[in-house]
Amino acid sequence: MTSANLLYTDVEDDLRASVRSLLGDRSDPNDVLAKCESDQPYNLELWHTLSAELGVAGLHVPEKLGGQGASLRETAVVAEELGRSVAPVPFLGSTVLATSALLGCSSETATALLERLATGAITGALAVPLSTHSGAPFPDSVRATADGTLTGRVGAVADAVVAETLIIPAIGDSGPELYSVDTSADGVGVSPLRALDLTRGIADVELAGVRGTRLAEPELADGAVREALRTGAAVLASEQLGLAQWCLDETVRYVRERHQFGRPIGSFQALKHRLADLWLELVSARAAARHAADTMATGGADAAISVATAQSYCAEVAVHAAEECIQLHGGIGMTWEHPAHLFLKRAKSDQLALGRPGQHRAALAELVDLPPS
Repeated sequence: MTSANLLYTDVEDDLRASVRSLLGDRSDPNDVLAKCESDQPYNLELWHTLSAELGVAGLHVPEKLGGQGASLRETAVVAEELGRSVAPVPFLGSTVLATSALLGCSSETATALLERLATGAITGALAVPLSTHSGAPFPDSVRATADGTLTGRVGAVADAVVAETLIIPAIGDSGPELYSVDTSADGVGVSPLRALDLTRGIADVELAGVRGTRLAEPELADGAVREALRTGAAVLASEQLGLAQWCLDETVRYVRERHQFGRPIGSFQALKHRLADLWLELVSARAAARHAADTMATGGADAAISVATAQSYCAEVAVHAAEECIQLHGGIGMTWEHPAHLFLKRAKSDQLALGRPGQHRAALAELVDLPPS
């Protein structure tokens, strides 16, 4: 068995530099905060540049299907940078979840739709609750008739607010199936919900007798959804890593500049210890996130183990980093004017997304044959 490569390649470093430069110009956390106060929190112009011009929408999609022919490692690098800026773009819902579900299908209709998503021509969303764990049973809240008519409701779907196409898991006469529907079709209702995370919208999806296009039969549908959720959890770990990195960097910058008693507060031993502990957590989180991305990219035998490990650890590191960021910023950290609260809200929401840390630890225990305590 070959060991995982946790280092960033030159190509990944170049990709990071390009994405970071763009986000620095168009999605600084202070700019994101201002956009959250508008009636359109998503930055769709930025998303078009990222997806269509930089090609991030199809990084892990083969070239013959309209993608860039890279791997999930590169997709994870982009997620890390998006986490650093809490960029309000539908990357997780469209590029990761919807696209990965389509990669598990083999029909011509799925391939045609995948090409449009991979080139950034349209934006999609996988119609499952954002909290769904990859080990959960196939979603059964939508029913499909023999002619593909869909009826049901799915709650808290990530990025559905700006999606043009929904990938719908449904129970048909023969079992699990996958369908696509346009959000503009008659009978499709997308109702935005008030979310804790101001930078990633969630919505309830209602289907009232909508004719869908079948993408996958029962023999593929369940596996496609399960793999999409696992892929999402792996990429989410890198997003959580980026969140934690911004929180640490911003806090270190602040404690160097903030003075009390005639000296920088960062010189106080208690704060040094807290930041050193957080740095150690971040180093471990980076190793876990990179291992998950690498094993998923290479199809490693321990991919499920690495994803469960990464999510159970990175989710809590991101929350801890955001909490420390706010606390060590003192009074300014508690205000709406400082963007730190955006990172805490994203970190808390990510902690519940695609399986809670406890669910991943339970799955990990089963994968490595640990007896229940």
